[in-house]
Amino acid sequence: MGRAGASVVRLGGFGVVVCQRLLLRGSGKAGVRMVKAGRAVSVALLVLGGSALVAAPAVTAERAPHAEPAAPTGSARRAVPAAALLVSSRCADSALVLRSVPGVEASSADVSRWTGTWETAPSGTAPALPGAAIRNVVHVSVGGYAVRIRVSNRFGSVPLALDAVTVALRRADGPDAVPGSMRVAAFHGAPSVTVPVGQDLVSDPVPLTVPAGADLLVTVHTPADSGPATCHRDALQTSYVAAYGAGRAADEDGAAFTVTTSRWYYVTGVDVRGRTTGTVVAFGDSLTDGAGSTPGTNHRWPDRLAVRLRARYLGVLNAGISGNRLLRDGVGPSALARLDADALSRAAVRALIVLEGINDIKGTPAASDVRAYETAYRTLVARAHAQGIRVVGATLTPYGGHGSFTAAGEAVRQRVNDFIRTGGTFDAVADFDAAVRDPARPQWIRPAYDPGDHLHFNDAGMRALADAVDLPALLAEAADATDAPGRAVTPG
Repeated sequence: MGRAGASVVRLGGFGVVVCQRLLLRGSGKAGVRMVKAGRAVSVALLVLGGSALVAAPAVTAERAPHAEPAAPTGSARRAVPAAALLVSSRCADSALVLRSVPGVEASSADVSRWTGTWETAPSGTAPALPGAAIRNVVHVSVGGYAVRIRVSNRFGSVPLALDAVTVALRRADGPDAVPGSMRVAAFHGAPSVTVPVGQDLVSDPVPLTVPAGADLLVTVHTPADSGPATCHRDALQTSYVAAYGAGRAADEDGAAFTVTTSRWYYVTGVDVRGRTTGTVVAFGDSLTDGAGSTPGTNHRWPDRLAVRLRARYLGVLNAGISGNRLLRDGVGPSALARLDADALSRAAVRALIVLEGINDIKGTPAASDVRAYETAYRTLVARAHAQGIRVVGATLTPYGGHGSFTAAGEAVRQRVNDFIRTGGTFDAVADFDAAVRDPARPQWIRPAYDPGDHLHFNDAGMRALADAVDLPALLAEAADATDAPGRAVTPG
C-alpha cells in the first residue's frame, strides 16, 4: 500500500472513498473491512486505473476515530461538499484495511506520517473580533495529502467558541481560495468547537492535497465575544477579516474579507500527512520570527531552511516570538516555559535549533550571569533529549550599533557563544555569529545583511543564517558533498 487514508466524495446515495497507490495482486474484487464509528462494515474494492475506489453507504454525521484521509485523483478530483467532509474513513491504513484484504500489501518505500508543516507560537492577545471571520494566510514547508489544524486559546480568559474552521489552498495573492479546495475542519466530527482556557486543540484529519511551499487559508469564525484573542503579533504576512463573518468561513470567493491584519488569530499550527521524514523546529526570538525580512515573501531564515530541506521531506516549524527571552517571561512566556507547547509537543519533531538569549543580554533588566544561560541551555537540551530530539545551538549574533548595545553586554555575548561552541551541551552548533558578523568590526553585522537597525537581518542576512545550518549535523547524517553550501561556518 502506498498512501494511508481516504477522502469521501458523494456519488448518489454512496460515499466513494478514493485511495491512492495501492499495490494489488490478482483480482480487483478483494473484500475490505473498514471501521466506521467504531464498528466494522463490509465494502467492495474496485480498481480504476491507478486508484482504488471503495464504495460504502455515505454518513454525514459521524467519522471514524483518528481518520486519515487521502487526496482524490483522476476523475474523482473535485470539491467535496461540506457535509461529506464530516465523513472520514481510514481506507488504506494497514492496521484497519490491509490485514483484511487478500492480495494487498504495503510498500515500505512509501511511509506516511503526520508531520508539522507550519507553526506560529502565540505571543499574547489582541482584542476579540466578535462576529468576524478571520482568514489566516499561512505558508507550509512540506506537502501532504491531508491536514490537521491546531487552534489555540492559550492566553484566553474564557472558553473560545468557534462555530466554523475551514482550510483551503490560496489562489495567488489575496483572500480567494483555489476553486474546489475549500474544506471544513471538524473536531470530533462536529463543525464547531469550544476551546478551553489555556489549551490548544487539533482538528480531525482533513482530506486536502497540499504541495510543499503552498499558501493555505485557514479561516475561523468567532460568533461571539470570547474575551482576549490568542494571537501571534508579528506575522509579517497579510491576513484578512470579514467583519460580518457568519457563513463566510467556507467562501471560496474572498470578496467579503475586506479588512486586513498583520496578526495570526487563534491558529497556531498545521500538520500534514504524507511521505515525510520528520520535523525541525526553529526556536527563538525576533531573529527567528523574521524581523527585518520583507513582509509577505516568506524570507525568514526558517523559511529558507525549509527550502533546503524540502528534498529530504522534512517540515520546518517557526517557533520564534519577537521579544522573547531565554531566562524570563517577556513577549510571550520564557523559552523554558514554552518549550513543550511550542516545540517538543509538535508532530514528529526530530531536531530543534535554538537561537535564544540576545534579548536577555540587551533587555531590562539585563541578565549578566553567564552561568544562568549555561543552566538554561542544559535544561532545554535535557528535556529535548528525553524525547529523543536532537538539539542544535545557534550562536548569538552581533548587535553593535543598536541602541541597547553596551560593552558589558557584548562581553556576556562572547562568553555565552564560547559556551555554545565549546561547552559540549548541544549535539551540533550553527555558528550564526560567524556567518553574519562584519570581519572589519566583529561586534557589528555585515552591512549587506543589516536592514538598518543593527540587530535584525534583511533577506540576504536571513539566507546567510539558513545556509549556516549544516544539514548532516542537524540530522545526524553522514557528510554529503551535496550539502557543501550548508557547512557549519567556523569562527573567523
